[in-house]
Amino acid sequence: MTSTPATPTTSVVSRRAWQALIVLLAGMFMALLDTTIVNVALPSIRTSLDASEATLSWIISGYALAFGLALIPAGRVGDRYGHKWVYFTGLALFTIASLACGLAQNDLQLIVARVVQGLAGGVFVPAVTAVIQLMFPPMARGKAYAIMGSVIGVSTALGPIVGGLIIEAFGAPNGWRLVFWVNLPIGVLALIATVFLLPGGAALPRATPVSRTGTDWFGLALISAGLVALLVPLIEGQDQGWPLWTFLTLAAGVLLVVAFGAWEVSVARRDGSPLVPPHLFAHPAFTGGVVLALVYFAAFTSIFFTISILWQAGLGHSALDSGIVSIPFAVGTILGASQSDRLAKRLGRTVLVVGVALVTIGLVWIWLVMLLTTPGDLTNWHLLPPLFIAGLGSGFFIAPNVSFIVATVDPTEAGGASGVIGVMQRVGSAVGIAVIGSVFFGTLTVTGPGADALAAAFTHSATMAMAVSAGFALVALMLVFALPKRVADNRPVAAAE
Repeated sequence: MTSTPATPTTSVVSRRAWQALIVLLAGMFMALLDTTIVNVALPSIRTSLDASEATLSWIISGYALAFGLALIPAGRVGDRYGHKWVYFTGLALFTIASLACGLAQNDLQLIVARVVQGLAGGVFVPAVTAVIQLMFPPMARGKAYAIMGSVIGVSTALGPIVGGLIIEAFGAPNGWRLVFWVNLPIGVLALIATVFLLPGGAALPRATPVSRTGTDWFGLALISAGLVALLVPLIEGQDQGWPLWTFLTLAAGVLLVVAFGAWEVSVARRDGSPLVPPHLFAHPAFTGGVVLALVYFAAFTSIFFTISILWQAGLGHSALDSGIVSIPFAVGTILGASQSDRLAKRLGRTVLVVGVALVTIGLVWIWLVMLLTTPGDLTNWHLLPPLFIAGLGSGFFIAPNVSFIVATVDPTEAGGASGVIGVMQRVGSAVGIAVIGSVFFGTLTVTGPGADALAAAFTHSATMAMAVSAGFALVALMLVFALPKRVADNRPVAAAE
């Protein structure tokens, strides 16, 4: 989220720098864990709070959208006032919001707390990459980012199984609350460690002189309003029967996004500091890479939203059973992420092509299993091979993808480009859940009483939703070829977020 950092004068990394990295990655672990751990809790939340189908989509999409919209301004604020205290503030708010999520008494309270939680995550995550760039010399920075990439892969992959274990241990009525409260001890310990271990002030040099033009708050308001206007009808439309206001709101969202683009061009022409530098999109390959980030995360984030609801609400399995289904994906992701940096250096862009291809194969395979298997006979063994393949591909892609997308622009533009990509990843997650949720619940019709009718209805809807996820992955596979074949080793960019 920052510009190219000043290079430290020594290649020796102090012990305190590695300790600070642990503190930073504790926050990153929490933020990314919460993108997936909640999936297995959705059926429990639905029952406990009598939540609507749209609420389930908002719990995931609201978090992702707020997270994404906070990334760039938070990075700018960190550049101006210091990344240590921005990290501390965001982490503290995230911890408090996690407590509020668990205390929610109705769906509105939960959605609001969840949006605040996502906003807080978007505040402190840019500080993680910024501080790593400033603390570590180039020779050690790659290792630090590789560790960060592994933490991203592990936290995202372990979310469903951790959530399933918690709900199994404490029961559905209270277990979903503890899914949020698992952040509390981690957050408190990380906050204490931040005060004592994270460098700040003169100990952490600025990357570049801070622009006096400040943050483009009007641009942020325009794009926020536009994205919310697009998401609201996508999530609420099928639940409301697609009344006229949903189409009008979609049109307003498109107009607001167009107005945002025009405003950013205007700010740039006045030598201001636009939220999204328009000149980045003068590189066609970067534009393709940005769309790739959006589409891939739309496919990736929606997988376990679909499977968790099918497994519990449709097939009558427990949250733990739903979490167990995700284990092959988690194992594949961890293995893929652990090898992605080495393979990227050896194979270049091919590692991304292989990664997205494996994800596409895995999702198409899952779709075929759901389509051809009798609903009552569907077990986790049917999904084990395709989920492992998809997880392995996701591990190959997640860690190095930002480096390849940023390589499409000039090295001096790396900071701004990585910020845009981080936002598009989160927006992709929000849009993916909104679309998948609309398809899933919009096609859900139970035609008769009994478990068989319920299973058949949910399996049909899950099959339709998985087909859309596979479609997103296929589009992402075509977009990968827009990226450069190689990335310079000394390019200072952030890891995937």
